[in-house]
Amino acid sequence: MNKITYYSLLGFLFITCLIMLILAVTPNKVVSVSAETDYSSAKSMCVIEASSGRILRQKEPNMELPMASTTKIMTALIALENCKDLDEIFDVDNRASGIEGTSMYLQKDERLTIRELLYGLMLNSGNDAATAIAYKIGGGELQNFVDLMNKKCEELNLKHTHFDNPHGLDSKTHYTSSYDLAIITAKAMENETFREIVSTKIKKVSGNSQVQARFLRNKHKLVGNVEGCEGVKTGFTDNARRCCVTSIKRENMRLICVVLNCQDMFEESEKQLEQAFKEYKLECTLKPYYLVGSIKVENGKSDEVKLITENPHYYPLKQGENDLIRYEMTNSTELTAPVDKGQIIGKLYIYYENELIGEENIVALETIEEKSVLDKVQDVIDKWYLGNMVISC
Repeated sequence: MNKITYYSLLGFLFITCLIMLILAVTPNKVVSVSAETDYSSAKSMCVIEASSGRILRQKEPNMELPMASTTKIMTALIALENCKDLDEIFDVDNRASGIEGTSMYLQKDERLTIRELLYGLMLNSGNDAATAIAYKIGGGELQNFVDLMNKKCEELNLKHTHFDNPHGLDSKTHYTSSYDLAIITAKAMENETFREIVSTKIKKVSGNSQVQARFLRNKHKLVGNVEGCEGVKTGFTDNARRCCVTSIKRENMRLICVVLNCQDMFEESEKQLEQAFKEYKLECTLKPYYLVGSIKVENGKSDEVKLITENPHYYPLKQGENDLIRYEMTNSTELTAPVDKGQIIGKLYIYYENELIGEENIVALETIEEKSVLDKVQDVIDKWYLGNMVISC
């Protein structure tokens, strides 16, 4: 072996040993989930507490994605807010029958109510029911109803949602995010009729001489199978893939989970919700009729009035987060009689760290009447008398 070959081989062995030594002392890289993101098989996922809107678990919550038939949550909300009589029988617009996709199988010249169509919308996921509702509420124009849907998005301050139709069939500018859809659902769940419809497992819609009675079945598999599940809505299109919105209420806390583009949508929803219930409790951050102090009252039959907040405030918190709640108060430093019981005197602001999570009015606990003329005369006499007492002493 010549010298060149010998030193080349020696160099190769040295570099190889050096590399092996580096690998041996370098720890394996651990891939951890961000504190702000939870693992999920969904493309986008969000769990919120309904009353506060606080995000409890999330993965890409603002990603704009198609949402298939979960669109119908907004459709139902708009119908419930804009229909004076849910049980008024009317002629269903014939243009609604034969819409592609899932259906409650509306026939031409049918007469139904908005309530019946809402069951067909939310249980059977009827695209025909969605269209029929839109024509009725929109005065015969589909676009009028869609405009109401998008206006509602503005009212709810949603930044990542736009509707093109009331049923959810794929369209280029028809999209939402898991967070926005959770907020829409939280708003809808405030409505008693909506809660009743989405939690129903089977519903009979009466027929007539032309149309047989329909039996509608809820497609949300967690209803009746998971403690506290109130159902809500599923959806699927080739573009959106599987989507699911689920509401569960246990004790005093309602959580809403949205998964978009998720193959195992029921399993994923249940997993995320169960974890959120383990991690969070709805805590009372402000008791009702909380006494915040008192304030001087000029020219009143009483020199001061006590101040309270009337309503309680709740917020979902993990263990140990109570210490992150703080309060700020703004109110007048002095009042002039008369003061009415319940009169708003100021505001109490509730913060989670630096995030404003609630505010309550500070009000007078009692009525303080203005001093009468006799009271004022008596005050003058008292002051004069006390003054003379001091001089004589």
